Order: sequence, then C-alpha cells, then structure tokens
Amino acid sequence: MAQMASDKRDYYEVIGVQRTATAVEIKKAYRARALECHPDRAKGDKKEAEAQFKELAEAYEVLSDADKRARYDRFGHEGLRGVGMHDFSHMGFDDIFSMFEDIFGGGGARRRGGQPRARRGYDLETTVELTLEDVAAGVTKDIEFTRLDLCETCKGNGCKPGSKPSACRTCGGYGQVARSSFGGMFQAVTTCPACGGAGKSIDAPCADCGGRGRQSHDHAISVKIPAGVEDGMSIRIAGEGDVGDSEMLRGDLFCHVRVGEHDLFQRHGSDLLLEMPISFTQAALGAKIEIPTLSGPETVTIKPGVQSGELLQVSRAGLPDVRGGKRGHLMVRVIVETPAKLTRRQEELLREFAQTEDKAVLPHRKGFLDKIRDYLGGGDGKKE
Repeated sequence: MAQMASDKRDYYEVIGVQRTATAVEIKKAYRARALECHPDRAKGDKKEAEAQFKELAEAYEVLSDADKRARYDRFGHEGLRGVGMHDFSHMGFDDIFSMFEDIFGGGGARRRGGQPRARRGYDLETTVELTLEDVAAGVTKDIEFTRLDLCETCKGNGCKPGSKPSACRTCGGYGQVARSSFGGMFQAVTTCPACGGAGKSIDAPCADCGGRGRQSHDHAISVKIPAGVEDGMSIRIAGEGDVGDSEMLRGDLFCHVRVGEHDLFQRHGSDLLLEMPISFTQAALGAKIEIPTLSGPETVTIKPGVQSGELLQVSRAGLPDVRGGKRGHLMVRVIVETPAKLTRRQEELLREFAQTEDKAVLPHRKGFLDKIRDYLGGGDGKKE
C-alpha cells in the first residue's frame, strides 16, 4: 500500500541535503545514498535497504524536476497530487537504475530481441587531495577505494560450486514480465520481480556471496594527475568501477580533485598572487629582494618610489594551463610595512628627513595636505 502524503518524510531529509541545495548537489547526494542502499552493497536488513532505495528514488524524482520541486517547496507532499509521479514501490532495482542511468553510468539491464542483455557495472567516485605544488608539476597519486568484484568462489554466477543457475520460472528466462491493466486494454512490460531482470534462478546459492555473484573488495590503483588541474575537476579512469556481468563490463572510476589552500599563494586560473612585505626604505630607495615561487626562490627588482599595493609580474612563474600547457604568471603585490619600533639613531634620521619634507614633498602629497588644512580651518580656504 502506498504511503499517505502525511506519512512521508521530507524529501530533502531523505536525500540528505539542505533546502537551498543546487541541482548538482542534489544529484551527487542522491547517487551516493542510492549506491549505499543497493542490495549488493547494503549492510544489514536487505528489505530495509530496498525500502530506503525506493524512498530515495521518489525524493529524487521530485527534487530533480524544477516544476515538481517548486510545487513541493510551496505546498509540500499535497502539492504533488496529479502531477504524474512514478510508483516506485512496484518497481525493481534495475528499472529504477535505468531511469536514472545518466547518474549511475550503467547497470540497467537493457534488452534487445526479448533476451536479457549483459549488464555494465556501476561507476564509482572518490576524491584525491592535492597541494598547489602537485598542481604545478603534475603528480601520480595512489588511490584506495572499495568496489564490487566477481565472487572468486562462484566466478560470478551466484551458484554453489558444482551447480548451475536455471531459467527463472516467473519470466521464463526473459528477465521481463508483462502486466495488464484497465481490463486488458493496456499492457506494461517491467523487470521480473523474481529474478531482478537476470532471467535466471539460483536454487543453490554460493555460500560466500549469498547468490549475488559479487563481493566488495578494497582496491588500489595509481592515478596520473595532469599539471594545471583545477579544484572540482574530475578524472575518469575507465574500467575501474564495479564489475558488471563480466570483467569486460566494468563501470568507471571518477576521481574528483580537491586542491588545498596554500600558505603563500592565491590561485586565479593559471596565475598566482603573492603578497610580499617590504620596508618603507626599500619602497623609497628601491631594492633587489628574493621572493618564493613554486619552483624555488627568484630575485625581483623593486623600483624606487613603489607604492603599497602595486603589482609586479614575474612571467611564467604561475601554473600550467591544463588544456594547453601554457604557463601563467606570478603577480607580486607589494605591501609596504611601517616599522613598529625604531632605534634612537633611526628616529633621529627620520626626524631630520621630516624637517626637509616641506622642501622635497611631491606635488600630489602637498595638495592633499593643503586640503586637510583647509578642511580643519587652518588654510586660506577657511569656512565661515
């Protein structure tokens, strides 16, 4: 029996996202939760996992559709009456996975000529953490993850050694059944509820995999990360996902790149920004200073009279472009620091310099001081 609208959980809670989540965030969260509830992966009560899986599918059908989501946000579950919702309670896992195949990357048992077609394994996701130094040079990372492999005992057929699967008695080996409705006027073809679309029945299941033909194993591979990769990019490693009906039908592994923040450099595309403090004497007189770069220290020239906040460019000291390899620049923002403490001699010299400022002051400086005096009432332009 279908749940009454008032008994349903909040769809955002079901998927595990905030009500302000974007479509991309909803899709990612749904995919992760749905794979956890898959019968080959679920831990504990399989019936409970199946119920959660179907509840997730219902929530995603609503939140992935802009119109349905808007109605739900405004009116709740009652606002979805009559909008053409699927009844997931009577659907099999393969039917639901095939509906959202673009998310899972395969796994649905498509058929041609009435016979079950070999199924591809599901895609997997993992995250790789990089430093800015890794991005600059490119790096090879060892990735560890869990995936489904063929059971070593039954070689994937799900049967106890010495036995074989038989044709499913419900669908006759076709993997699908036809159901009539409205007095036989319409006929709907759905995945066989008995065999889940496999077209076979296992009378003596393998003790190691419980008849599923698949087992979860930890796996490790080395992944080459190209130089210049950006935070949020994904790297596809073909054939490293879950196994399908054979080793040739594995899904893919997607490595999502996360680039950590650097203590010194800020990234802007392929360019880098460095804030470099200098003394006020270096700013006034000019100097040659050593600055850090991702490839080692370099010497740059500070021209006399540089102002705090000005930018200097160190050509081709940035990051390579991941698409073309052209290297960006390092932009150095000069920060002029005022000394907090002075020796007696330094203070004497500065006071002597201060006495000469009226004679050597720059025009724009003098004009600004004149404006200050006028505003405070000390100049010719005193307000009445």
